[in-house]
Amino acid sequence: MNLRSRKNKPAAEVHTSALNDIMFFLMLFFLLASAVSNPQVVKLLLPKSSAGEQSVSKKTLTVSITSDLAYHVEKAVVPYEALEAAIQSQMKTGEELTIMMYVDNSVPIQNVISVMDIANRLKIKVVLATEPKKD
Repeated sequence: MNLRSRKNKPAAEVHTSALNDIMFFLMLFFLLASAVSNPQVVKLLLPKSSAGEQSVSKKTLTVSITSDLAYHVEKAVVPYEALEAAIQSQMKTGEELTIMMYVDNSVPIQNVISVMDIANRLKIKVVLATEPKKD
């Protein structure tokens, strides 16, 4: 039996002060990366909603309507008359497509409905992007 005293043995310590620095840099990296993660979006003032974000299919197409009624498919400006052809050119057979609509809050609802009508004719799901409400 080993009955010697443990007073002379060194104590095991784990120094965690460097972990704080690592966590700070990781948080800063993800914050900066999330700011530039969606470069396809035109800058708009979106309407506010209290509903959460819904899941969408893997293939999304961004359609934006600015306050001066300019239509954008991804980042390209498209006249309304050519909007259906531009959306149809993005479709691939057998792949489910979802249109993410970014609409300025000053755009009349009729312009939004006209894009939804085009999507319905092409049998494409439409998701309207909103900003969360601030309480």
